[in-house]
Amino acid sequence: KVYLMGIMLAVESGMELAYSAVYTIGDIKDGAYKDFKFDLKSLSFSLLVFAAMLAVTIPSYFLQFVFGKVNGSAFLVYDINPTHRVFLYTCFIIPFTLYFLFRDKDKEVVRFAMIFMTVSTMITYSVNYSYKTTVDLSSWPFHLCNTAAFVVPVCLIFNLKKAFYFTYFINVLGALLAMLMPNYDGGTNIISFDLLNFWINHWGAFFYPLLLVALGLFERPKLKHFIYSMLWFGLYYVIVLVLNVYFTAQGKTVDFFFINSTFVADKLGLWAERLFNLTASFTINEIVYTFHPVYQALYFVVYIILGLGMWFIYELFFNVSARHKALNQKLKKIKLDQFYLEAQLNGRSIEEPMNKDAGIKLELKHFSKKYSTNKHYAVNDANLEVNGGEIFGFLGPNGAGKSTIIKSIVGIQPITEGSIEVCGYDVQKQHVMAKSLIGYVPDHYALYEKLTGREYINYIADIFDVSEEDRNARLEKYVKLFELESSIDNSIKTYSHGMKQKITIMAALVHNPKLWILDEPLTGLDPNSIFQVKECMRQHAAEGNIVFFSSHIIDVVEKLCDRITIIKKGVIQCTKTIEEVEEECSLEEFYLKTIGADDLITKGV
Repeated sequence: KVYLMGIMLAVESGMELAYSAVYTIGDIKDGAYKDFKFDLKSLSFSLLVFAAMLAVTIPSYFLQFVFGKVNGSAFLVYDINPTHRVFLYTCFIIPFTLYFLFRDKDKEVVRFAMIFMTVSTMITYSVNYSYKTTVDLSSWPFHLCNTAAFVVPVCLIFNLKKAFYFTYFINVLGALLAMLMPNYDGGTNIISFDLLNFWINHWGAFFYPLLLVALGLFERPKLKHFIYSMLWFGLYYVIVLVLNVYFTAQGKTVDFFFINSTFVADKLGLWAERLFNLTASFTINEIVYTFHPVYQALYFVVYIILGLGMWFIYELFFNVSARHKALNQKLKKIKLDQFYLEAQLNGRSIEEPMNKDAGIKLELKHFSKKYSTNKHYAVNDANLEVNGGEIFGFLGPNGAGKSTIIKSIVGIQPITEGSIEVCGYDVQKQHVMAKSLIGYVPDHYALYEKLTGREYINYIADIFDVSEEDRNARLEKYVKLFELESSIDNSIKTYSHGMKQKITIMAALVHNPKLWILDEPLTGLDPNSIFQVKECMRQHAAEGNIVFFSSHIIDVVEKLCDRITIIKKGVIQCTKTIEEVEEECSLEEFYLKTIGADDLITKGV
């Protein structure tokens, strides 16, 4: 009988390979793959998938059929011996292998593959059951891990989310504990039917639910899913508890969930056995029904606590998985951007600007930004052009989108739609070259305060590959301008707020950027320091560079800037020269009218 099954398995495998080959050749012949080429990578993937699919369909008798019977204690699996460890390690290797195999595939392909595997596991495990077992309730798969073999494929096929989270929180933990404390007595032969059937069942119950979440077929569970799962588990636990007691009283040997024997108590020690021995019995029709209330209640509570604890462990793995997926997608995007960049440059060096005729210019082209947690755009379809030699004012109320645009220009956050160019370099696709032309003074600076001011400036100069001669000349220039001669060699942690702000400005200018961006740079500065910063801005713009200046101090913007832009709720309202504004009214009045706060003017505020 076993040999006949082995022959049937070989025939099945051959038919799978033959069908796949005929299907592929038929498609090529019909012109479906006109550009078909031999691809070693695709062939390798196909063979790996075939091997994986074949592995999950292998019946429990397979090893015994191939190798025959093996005798000797070295081939027994019991306790935590080396052979047992191999099985345990395998239960972690399999899901990781499957994850990396399917992580980049289409969702429907992944769904089909997982349905195939889970159903195959269910069929393989079902060899334990026959028609006769259906009429004997005590033979039904009420045991948690046995239940998982049937619940997981059903949940996947019919997308039963509530039932899935039950198996996610309950079966996974149960399977792990079963694998750590297997219930085969005295060791089982490594290739025996019983052993392979045990591990096929528990491997699937352990990693299938986790894998389905990792591959995105079910969302990562929330607290409500856990609560609902525990409520269902409570109901299940009571049913199983009653069935255990009932069947035992009828003279049948059952131990669903190991709550009807000392199997778990023996592994925990004498104290657990004593709890198990605290019984409560009653008699109906001369049949004695016995419960172990304290032990069984504590068992339930501990299981819930362990389930909650394991949930946090799963989440750690999923966080790693999510970050790895994001990194993988980012690397793919970098490759696509590189390909697109090379195509756009059309043979020119990648160090050349995409727009070679741009000159010194900052340009936003239909730029939009949406954060992943928000349904609305933080900035929507922004178009802006700033030329060299300008001091450009950027105005708007809090939350208008100013910082979003600035952070996107300097490359701190990605662009959702549109593009940004700095001197012809695309910020997304030529980010290194674009950043080399930008000096940035954030609204909240962060310095390495254990360094001296000179050491910090030199550190930034090293990043931008500034020559020794140029950095020394600029350092001397700005030290004198900002009156830091006596403190430049002191530790930054001894500096005042104003001095730290000056060091931030010097660091932004040490590489003589074509675009200098300042986000609220005058906050907290004394009048003398404000004057020094303004002079520095005028000087930098006079040399043909761009000074992009965001501030709430309207008077300073009005006296300092050549042009201004006002943004409100993520939409640019207008872009005007200061002269154009002053033909109508003061900049302050114009600003308040533009953002819809002109009622403050009428109230005399």
